[in-house]
Amino acid sequence: MGNRLGPKRLAGRRLMLFLFLLSLFSPALSEQIRYTIPEELASGSVVGNLAKDLGLGVRDLPTRNLRVSAEKKFFTVSTENGDLLVSDRIDREQICGKKSMCVLEFEMVAEKPLNFFHITVVIQDINDNPPIFSRNITELEISELALTGATFALESAQDSDVGVNSLQQYYLSPDPHFSLIQKENPDGSRYPELVVKAPLDREEQSCHLLVLTAVDGGEPARSCTTQIRVVVADANDNPPVFTQDMYRVSVQENLPLGSSVLRVMATDLDEGINAEITYTFINIGKAVRQLFKLDSKTGELTTGGELDFEERESYTLGVEAKDGGRHTAHCKIQIDILDENDNAPEITVDSESKHIQEDAELGTVVALIKTHDLDSGFNGEILCQLKGNFPFKIVQDTKNTYKLVTDGTLDREKTPEYNVTITATDKGKPPLSSNRSVTLKVTDVNDNPPAFHQASYVVHVAENNPPGASIAQVSASDPDLGPNGHVSYSIVASDLEPRALSSYVSVSAQSGVLFAQRAFDHEQLRAFELTLQARDHGSPALSANVSLRVLVGDRNDNAPRVLYPALGPDGSALFDTVPRAAQPGYLVTKVVAVDADSGHNAWLSYHVLQASEPGLFSLGLRTGEVRTARALGDRDAARQRLLVAVRDGGQPPLSATATLLLVFADSLQEALPDLSDRPEPSDTQAELQFYLVVALALISVLFLLVVILAVALSLRRSSSPTAWRCFQTGLCSKAGPGVLPNYEEGTLPYSYNLCAAAHSSKTEFKFLNIKPENTPPQDLLCNEASWLESTSDDNAQMTSNSANLHQQAPPNTDWRFSQAQRPGTSGSQNGDETGTWPNNQFDTEMLQAMILASASEAADGSSTLGGGAGTMGLSARYGPQFTLQHVPDYRQNVYIPGSNATLTNAAGKRDGKTPASGNGNKKKSGKKEKK
Repeated sequence: MGNRLGPKRLAGRRLMLFLFLLSLFSPALSEQIRYTIPEELASGSVVGNLAKDLGLGVRDLPTRNLRVSAEKKFFTVSTENGDLLVSDRIDREQICGKKSMCVLEFEMVAEKPLNFFHITVVIQDINDNPPIFSRNITELEISELALTGATFALESAQDSDVGVNSLQQYYLSPDPHFSLIQKENPDGSRYPELVVKAPLDREEQSCHLLVLTAVDGGEPARSCTTQIRVVVADANDNPPVFTQDMYRVSVQENLPLGSSVLRVMATDLDEGINAEITYTFINIGKAVRQLFKLDSKTGELTTGGELDFEERESYTLGVEAKDGGRHTAHCKIQIDILDENDNAPEITVDSESKHIQEDAELGTVVALIKTHDLDSGFNGEILCQLKGNFPFKIVQDTKNTYKLVTDGTLDREKTPEYNVTITATDKGKPPLSSNRSVTLKVTDVNDNPPAFHQASYVVHVAENNPPGASIAQVSASDPDLGPNGHVSYSIVASDLEPRALSSYVSVSAQSGVLFAQRAFDHEQLRAFELTLQARDHGSPALSANVSLRVLVGDRNDNAPRVLYPALGPDGSALFDTVPRAAQPGYLVTKVVAVDADSGHNAWLSYHVLQASEPGLFSLGLRTGEVRTARALGDRDAARQRLLVAVRDGGQPPLSATATLLLVFADSLQEALPDLSDRPEPSDTQAELQFYLVVALALISVLFLLVVILAVALSLRRSSSPTAWRCFQTGLCSKAGPGVLPNYEEGTLPYSYNLCAAAHSSKTEFKFLNIKPENTPPQDLLCNEASWLESTSDDNAQMTSNSANLHQQAPPNTDWRFSQAQRPGTSGSQNGDETGTWPNNQFDTEMLQAMILASASEAADGSSTLGGGAGTMGLSARYGPQFTLQHVPDYRQNVYIPGSNATLTNAAGKRDGKTPASGNGNKKKSGKKEKK
């Protein structure tokens, strides 16, 4: 028997050698890397140098980060030398069961770049399991009539090992009545049968004890024994007979419990109890007994558990039929399990990182996908795809491995993360599928510049604001994250001077709040524009600009300034003469005031606070014109005093006062005695001196007039244009001018140069001829010495000048201001005292033209501005030095109620006739007016 089994063992060893050699040459035959190891290797045992087989250097190992991608990881990779090591106990019997070929397949994942490597490890069986009998004692009952050569099936031993390590041989202890033979099942397993080789005699020996030994083919061989107790029974001459020696059936897996598989049948020619057949299982393991149930009476085979094709594809069952006489018969049942599509595909996702930069290029590998289906054939073929619309796609790598790559543009600001659903579907009927969700987060890059919430900003700030106060705030947003979305603010440009910018405004880099560094002044700076920049902290940084315009609003912080009447350098007040024959409505003078503010704050109104004779004069509310309200009576005093208040339209209003001294006289000589009246007791000596001075002054004036007339006649005869230049000079010169404040801002678009004399008790007149080209710009308000000097050394000169003065043609007294020609900040408009809001630019140009015309007439001696009675007394106060090149333009903040009419030249009216009334010139009073 041993010689007969020898060739089989030799064939098994040759098969194992062929498999071993096949595993050595497998790298050359396939792209997969294949290793062969025995089972039960200790943890840490080396399987092979994986890094070398993959073509990776030792230096690449830290960066490539080799790792095993499998559900149950039996192996690990050494990070030092790239060896594939055993990490867990490998039991071939537990992993592969009875399969002749046990193979572990898994993938190795390498990073940077991300890739799959397919590894196959063949697990070789070792003889680690001995054969095992299910029972230590087997009782066998044999009839004494058993014929020689009759066989009786014995229980076979079970060996978990395969190949040469599995059960190979049975041995029976020596006995003269029995021998042993071995037979093979269709699956290749062996089972023993007891053979009767000598007749049995129950009376001679009723019981026989035998020892059955099972030996495997390992080196060293392992074995087990069981005791067989043969009981010799009385005769039963007809054993049962099965209808088939081998029953074969195919069933679907997952049959419900209790489903019928087949039915075996045996017949016995005996009668009675010897014909009663009982069916039982023989030679099957415990696990199989749980899967199948055999009805001992009917022989029907049913399922007792769930059949799974993935666990086992076929079963071989042994059935024994025993009659009442202890005769038996045996048959085999071959059950083939048919596969059904009962396993959904499994998805394994292995990714280096679940964070993707939003600027990732198309085709960037995001994750590796591995699918597996326990079903076989068509039921195990898998189709992997994405469920939903995403900027990703799945690219197949091998049969069951795929790559998830980018297939579109990523934008974190629109979609910060993607919940990708991967669907794997097999091709069974009906198909089964499984889903796997993977959350992919998009990391931010600095691809969005800051954006201001407004296209431009306009900020209104009232003047006189406290320094350091916040006046505005700009805000910009950046949808990026972290430093890429952190915005800081700065000022990058301005229409202010670069050096002055920091002293005006500053901006908070963090909050965008704009701070005023100083108090703004509307009269100096009305508006300025800034360019603000918002810059993020990305790399490289992105920025955006916005325009911010700051409008400085006006406040009523400037009181009105009275330009006319003005005080002289010594503080004395000017006076105006009024003809005694003045009719009601006669224009006496005009109060001229300016206000540096603008808008309503510069709208001036005039009010009489105090008057010597209430009701004698009227004052225009908006024009400032002083007119006679009634005719002058005999009882009215020759000197009148008006205290006028000028108020602006601000809240609260600011005001200034002006004192008007009015003298009723038809000539300057008639007005001088009124001005020299003193409340002190008369001094004879002083009065004598006064009359002498007056007489001397009159003689000097007459002499000056004669000289001037003579020169004029001589020049007229010569008709030399250059000879008239002497009359084009100003009549006022000053050595030490007293300059009024220079009104650079306000409501009046011109300035005055005004000269007047004081100390009328010692009045002398001195007229100097000044070349226009040598005359510097001067103020009209000069020192009193420039107009009237109280000296006794110039009498001769005064006499000469007086003669010339008498030769000069008197001005036309018929000149009057029209309602639209009156100078001042609030020119009348058709006598409308209420005033209307003016057209600032046009009215300002009208005033400039009016002053220019007046100055020109005064320069050539033809102006009637100061000639007639009731005029403003400005004839001698305008000279050729008066120009508009230094006059500031107040068109932006002036209110001039009235019409848009302009001043007309009245020189054409002058016909050289002697005026009907006095000169009406303005002079200084001999003393300050007592209030």
